[in-house]
Amino acid sequence: MLFNSYVYIFAFLPAAFAGYFLLAQKQTRLARAWLILASLFFYSYWNIKYLPLILVSLGVNYFLGRRIGDKAQEDEAEAKTLLILGLVFNIGLLGYFKYADFFISNINYLFGAKLPMLHIVLPLAISFFTFQQIAYIVDAYRGEAKEYDLLNYALFITFFPQLIAGPIVHHKEMMPQFMDERNKYINFENMARGLFIFSIGLFKKVMIADTFAYWANWGFDGTYQLTFFEAWITSLSYTFQLYFDFSGYTDMAIGAALLFNIKLPVNFNSPYKALNIQDFWRRWHMTLSRFLRDYIYIPLGGNRKGELLTYRNLMITFLIGGLWHGAGWNFVFWGFLHGLALIIHRLWKKTGIRMPNILAWFITFNFVNAAWVFFRAKTWHDAIKVLRGMIGLNGVVLPVNLEGKIVFLDKLPYPYGSFTLQNTMEASLYILLALIVVLTCRNSVELKDRFKPNLAYALIIGFLAFVSIIHLTNVTQFLYFNF
Repeated sequence: MLFNSYVYIFAFLPAAFAGYFLLAQKQTRLARAWLILASLFFYSYWNIKYLPLILVSLGVNYFLGRRIGDKAQEDEAEAKTLLILGLVFNIGLLGYFKYADFFISNINYLFGAKLPMLHIVLPLAISFFTFQQIAYIVDAYRGEAKEYDLLNYALFITFFPQLIAGPIVHHKEMMPQFMDERNKYINFENMARGLFIFSIGLFKKVMIADTFAYWANWGFDGTYQLTFFEAWITSLSYTFQLYFDFSGYTDMAIGAALLFNIKLPVNFNSPYKALNIQDFWRRWHMTLSRFLRDYIYIPLGGNRKGELLTYRNLMITFLIGGLWHGAGWNFVFWGFLHGLALIIHRLWKKTGIRMPNILAWFITFNFVNAAWVFFRAKTWHDAIKVLRGMIGLNGVVLPVNLEGKIVFLDKLPYPYGSFTLQNTMEASLYILLALIVVLTCRNSVELKDRFKPNLAYALIIGFLAFVSIIHLTNVTQFLYFNF
């Protein structure tokens, strides 16, 4: 089920909310069971045949996590064995459903084999609930998490606002909130704040991200060649589509959770304002960055074993991060680019030279924009097509009404004439406005924190919701559903 759909907004969410708080007044465990069933229905609405998968994953990890927690202090060797079994189970599950065909195709290519492809449909949310459960069993081994109630654990994993595409949450930051007696009652301030942030996210998705999707899809999928301006419109359109799509989803997740008095962790903090690549990863998909740091980078040794091993650890971490996003070499290469950028950033810091902020931002933003090309492209050829256009190898084509009016262009060895891309000026204006918004406006977290339940905010919520809802004629899934 999609957040940006009539059935979710007008049927599922009100029913889940009403049922939970009606039951919470009388029987807390029954209310949690209702929320679990509602979340499983939410998950199954997409494709019910993968419901057993999440239930099996949940059950195995609950059992392992409980045993690991019991043995962590008594028998470290057994606890470690159980942890390894848990990691093998989770990584194996993810590997089979997400990467089986990727590995088969590479084996066939490298060795000339003819192994049949499995054509497995990627189960919804498997990347997110797998990482969340890996974090849980590792935390249990470290003595940082313990859960002896299957109902509570099921709620921790399946809670529908964060189930499909995060944020990736820790047991210790979620379950105490569900255990808080005060949260059994409707909090009207949380409710208003939640509707406010939900409406912002809905507007981002429906009115902004889906608008940029038109130009991004045209450039990546709809044409064989792009000229200079077309390529830049294509890449920047996807850069802003992804930003508003995923930040919109996160806003809607945070907003929906607030209705139940649950505060999810912040996942975005104006990442396109970053002045270096390290700053970008402190702001973009922050719970994933936290997971990669705490469960991959630091266990590899982090920065504690010298410069060369630090660079190795950074690269391994981001190669894994790239592969987590998708079963394709384009994702691996995207991860490689970011790993390389972080290494270069560390080397630059050693020089002690401080770059002017505007130049630092310009370099960071354009690197991120160029790297997104590999993230979005379905094939290597599609990525190269966009990048060739961006550096002008296919010509600098201008609108037909400017032909002959910019004299110095006549002396360049590039053709120019009319655009193939329609609505060029509209696309350029949208890109400019989006850039101004992400660089100058307060982000959703800041707006949420400044929120006051008064008439002005009520009018803003009403306007954003109304405009978004009347445009829900072509419901599209969120980009991170593919990962």
